[in-house]
Amino acid sequence: MTYSRYVALGDSQTEGLGDGDDARGHRGWADRLAEHLTRANPELLYANLAVRGRLAAQIRDEQLPVALELRPDLATVMAGMNDIIRPGFDAAAVAAVLEEMYQALTGAGTHVVTVTFPDIGAIAPLARPLLPRVLDLNARVRDAAARHGVTLVDTFQLAYITDARMWSVDRLHASPEGHARFAAGVAHALELPGSDDTWTAPLPPLTAPSAWRATAIEARWLATFMGPWLGRRLRGRSSGDGRTAKRPLLTPVIDQSISGTSSAS
Repeated sequence: MTYSRYVALGDSQTEGLGDGDDARGHRGWADRLAEHLTRANPELLYANLAVRGRLAAQIRDEQLPVALELRPDLATVMAGMNDIIRPGFDAAAVAAVLEEMYQALTGAGTHVVTVTFPDIGAIAPLARPLLPRVLDLNARVRDAAARHGVTLVDTFQLAYITDARMWSVDRLHASPEGHARFAAGVAHALELPGSDDTWTAPLPPLTAPSAWRATAIEARWLATFMGPWLGRRLRGRSSGDGRTAKRPLLTPVIDQSISGTSSAS
């Protein structure tokens, strides 16, 4: 199928953090997917409503009404990871919010793509106790996606997804390689021309760091990333405070892989 109006809903991963920076702009998997879509339809229009730090209910309340007004024929919904890492997480409540978005979008005739989450404890050891939350939400996402005919990109089953090379140094956002692989995964799930299953191929083996170096890496991560994150939580702040969507309107796409310029028009 050829798509003409693509809208991305989500948080920092869909905004593209880890693939660029605030000065140059963030590319991210959704931008990369939009570029792939333009190879089938150069007239594609693309909006990215994602804002970092948003919880699932915030994405539903802030982004879903805008998305419906834009009348997309393709939408991606990635939400829930910020909920998983918060105290008081309720998998059933988050899944209900996600299902509400699936139902509203598919009911409007939109083809929806969603995702399961990886074992974040394999990415950041301090998050190991959160695995039951990930498993619970993933199971509910699979069920909801099946009920509403939503295309599911099931990343949890892929061992390489938790490889350090797939993640930026903050371990919260995908690296450029991670964003590229996930975009390729969505393109494959949509059976876009030029897509295939090579995105599932394992990465080359990675030599494990020595014990002292691993300890130093953990200490640096705690000081550089975990400390500020905890500070924001204690102050009731979010990384997305005061931020708005980077592409709030449907606009044409420039293929950065070809032009070497920003994917925004």
